[in-house]
Amino acid sequence: MRVLLIGSGGREHALAWKLAQSPLLEALFIAPGNPGTAQCGTNVPLNVAHHADVIAFCQSERIGLVVVGPEAPLVAGLVDDLEAVGIKAFGPSKAAARLEGSKAFTKELCVEANIPTAAYARFTDCEKAKAYVRTQGAPIVIKADGLAAGKGVVVAETIEQAIAAVEDNLGSGIAGAEIVIEECMFGEEASFFALVDGTNAVALASAQDHKRVGDGDTGPNTGGMGAYSPAPVVTVEIEARVMAEIIQPTVAAMAKRGTPFKGVLFAGLMITENGPKLIEYNTRFGDPECEVLMPRLKSDLLAALLATIEGRLKPSDLVWSDEAALTVVYAAKGYPAKPETGTVIGSLEKAAAVEGVTVFHAGTKQREDGSLVANGGRVLAVTGMGGTISEAKSRAYAAVAAIDWPGGFYRSDIGFRAV
Repeated sequence: MRVLLIGSGGREHALAWKLAQSPLLEALFIAPGNPGTAQCGTNVPLNVAHHADVIAFCQSERIGLVVVGPEAPLVAGLVDDLEAVGIKAFGPSKAAARLEGSKAFTKELCVEANIPTAAYARFTDCEKAKAYVRTQGAPIVIKADGLAAGKGVVVAETIEQAIAAVEDNLGSGIAGAEIVIEECMFGEEASFFALVDGTNAVALASAQDHKRVGDGDTGPNTGGMGAYSPAPVVTVEIEARVMAEIIQPTVAAMAKRGTPFKGVLFAGLMITENGPKLIEYNTRFGDPECEVLMPRLKSDLLAALLATIEGRLKPSDLVWSDEAALTVVYAAKGYPAKPETGTVIGSLEKAAAVEGVTVFHAGTKQREDGSLVANGGRVLAVTGMGGTISEAKSRAYAAVAAIDWPGGFYRSDIGFRAV
C-alpha cells in the first residue's frame, strides 16, 4: 500500500518509523516531513492547508491511505475532503474532531453522557468571566476554547493570575473568542489512548508526559518536555474504569449525534482520589507520547490503522512489548516563549548508537551543506527502551548527553514520578 503521512514533528517521525516496518507498505510519503522522516520515506513539500493539492498528490501517486498526524488538518476537515473523493484517511471527521477543536463542545458532551470531569463555565464576555473567577477563587483553570498546540491552558494559582489569563484571551475583544473556566482538579495526570472505529474502542498502552518546562514540573506549560510508558498510575483497574466511564460513553454519544468517531481518541486524565476524570480530549496521537508508544508497539501499525477506518477493529490488533520506554525532549533555548532557531546540532549518530535508543526529529532542518540545525521549539525526542522505566531513563539520558548542541536544553527529571 502507498501511504501519505501528514505532519512534520516528532510524532510524525515516530509514526513514519513504525509505518516503514509494515510488510503491507509499498511506499511512504510524508508531507512536509523533516530530516528524520526522510530516513523512513520520501518527504514532499505539500501545503497541507490546501486540501486540493493534497488530493491531487494522492491521485497522481495512487495513495491508498492518508494518515493525518496533527490536529489542525483534522479540525479543518481534511479527512472529509479526502473521503469525499474516495481516498481512505485515518483520523476523525471535522465534526468528530470538535472533541479537540472546542473544549466547550467536549464539556457539553461530558454533561450529556455523564462523563466525570471538572465543573466548568463558558464565557465570551471578559468582565463576566473575571467576576466568575473572583467568586470561585483560586487555584482555577483557564482554557482557550480552540486549538492552542497544547499551550492554551493556564492553571492559575492566584486570582491575579486567573484575571490576567482571562484578559489575554478575551480582553482584546477578538470576535468569536471563548474560554472555559474549570475547577482545579487534584491528583496525578496521565495520557490514555484508544483506537476507535466508530463503534468499537481498543485501549493503547498508557503513558505520562511532563507538560511544564522546568524540572519538578515547574514553569509554563509546553507541548510536552518528555514522556514515559507504561504509566504506573494507570493500573488495570483504572484502565477498566477509563474505558467504561469515559471512552465508551464518548464513543456512544458521538455515534448518537450522527458524528461517529474514527481515529485515535487521546484522553488527558486526572487520576483523583475518586477515580479517573477527563481533563480534555485530543483527537490524534500525542506528542511526545507517540515517541514512547511506537517503540513499544509490536503489532503492525498500518494494519491496525486500516482496521480502525474500516470498522473491524479488535483487541488482538494491538500487542505491546513488556519493556518500558522513556523519551526526553531536547528543546531550543528560549522555548516555549521565543525558541532560538538556526543553531547547529551535532553527534546524533553517537546518541543513536546507545543501546535501546531511537532519536526522533521534531523541529529540525538540514542545510544545503548537510549540517542539521534547530528549526522549532521542541527539536529532538530521544527515546530509550529498557526492562524498567529506570533502565529506559538511563539509556535516554546517556544518548542525550552524547548530543553536541549548545543551543538546546532539556529537563533532567523525566519519569521522576515513576522512578
